[in-house]
Amino acid sequence: MKNLTACVLLIVIFALLLTVSAYGADHPRHYYEEQGTAIWDVPIPSKYIALTFDDGPSTEYTPEILNILEEHEAKATFFVVGSRAQENPSIIKSMVDNGHELANHSFHHPDFTGISKEELIHEMDNTSEVLENLTGAPPRLFRPPGGVYNDIIVNTANEEGYMVVMWSWHQDTRDWKSPGVQNIVKTVLNNARNGDIFLFHDFGGDRSQTVKALQQILPKLRKEGYEFVTVSELLQKHTKYNLFHGGNGVE
Repeated sequence: MKNLTACVLLIVIFALLLTVSAYGADHPRHYYEEQGTAIWDVPIPSKYIALTFDDGPSTEYTPEILNILEEHEAKATFFVVGSRAQENPSIIKSMVDNGHELANHSFHHPDFTGISKEELIHEMDNTSEVLENLTGAPPRLFRPPGGVYNDIIVNTANEEGYMVVMWSWHQDTRDWKSPGVQNIVKTVLNNARNGDIFLFHDFGGDRSQTVKALQQILPKLRKEGYEFVTVSELLQKHTKYNLFHGGNGVE
């Protein structure tokens, strides 16, 4: 009986070791922040914030969002899905022409839970190729679908030349759930802090609430003195990250 128990224990340990080897060990958020390999927000004293939009482009909602951003002289970072970017080259070019930043959000937006290194590289590379062909420059920021992160995702993205960008947890608007325009507005305005990275979506269903909420959010934050910059510009405001983007920021 003891021998059987010992064998079972060895099998369990071996399986756990295989899992760690295959997928990488998980670490909490602060580990990656301390390493400077992934960010959720950027701690700075100045009133700069970054608006980000996931999953697009959308032929219906992305142009509306671009118009609102232009009206309020706001720059944003769009984490685009490669397959959708490929289908909508004119919207991608419009983003660039208006001074917005394009970032990598995978090619098919698959479930990243347990994704292999090879699959991850394939998703990133295909999107990078599409964006470079359309804009002349490859993206340097990556956000994993669903906000899934672990060692293999963060380390592989870094090896491929990306900074992993998440979002401020207190600024998750959950607009993908259509929680109501005023709920989106309250989440943003009640929690706005210097260096925040806001999460919105411009694809994946009815995004009319997001559009209407932005029409209220942008003028109010502007009145409070906030400036809307791209994520790369936000990174340049902090010495811990500016070398990644070749900037001369200060804390």
